[in-house]
Amino acid sequence: MKLLFLHGAPAAGKLTVAKALLRIVPGRLMDNHAAIDLALTVFDFGAPGFWELVHDVRRSAIDAAAEHRVPLLVTTFCYAEPDDREQFRQIEEIVQRRGGELLPVFLHCSREEALSRVGNPDRVARRKITSGEHLILELDRYDLTAVPRPDCLRLDTGMNPAEVTAQAIVRRFGLNA
Repeated sequence: MKLLFLHGAPAAGKLTVAKALLRIVPGRLMDNHAAIDLALTVFDFGAPGFWELVHDVRRSAIDAAAEHRVPLLVTTFCYAEPDDREQFRQIEEIVQRRGGELLPVFLHCSREEALSRVGNPDRVARRKITSGEHLILELDRYDLTAVPRPDCLRLDTGMNPAEVTAQAIVRRFGLNA
């Protein structure tokens, strides 16, 4: 299994790029919010037990995909350093143990670009951050940076359409259909 780990700040274009990529190459999508939405059926956001369940669901899904040889799993993640380092280490360990390959991609854009995206109707429908004020608080509160891997591909989603960014990922990792 190849795990394409798309990470970056809220409104960096992770889900948009993931969908564009999966129109080019076959694979499965595990959006960051799938685990969050499941946890919200049990807990209020951020309540004790909430994040533990989110992390358990993500790890279980990645492990199941690797066990059952899903060829390509694309996942989105808001990685914050150092807060999420242990979560990333555990994901990396699952992929290695199962003989898979982790393909890290850090997507970023300017604050102005992210703020222009935050009111997107798709973000509202998916219960993502939709307030510019909330987005700025998150950007200032967390170090939303690339994972600590030298092979991490870094792409500015404000410079190109999602389809061009997806093509760059396909070329870099040899994901041709």
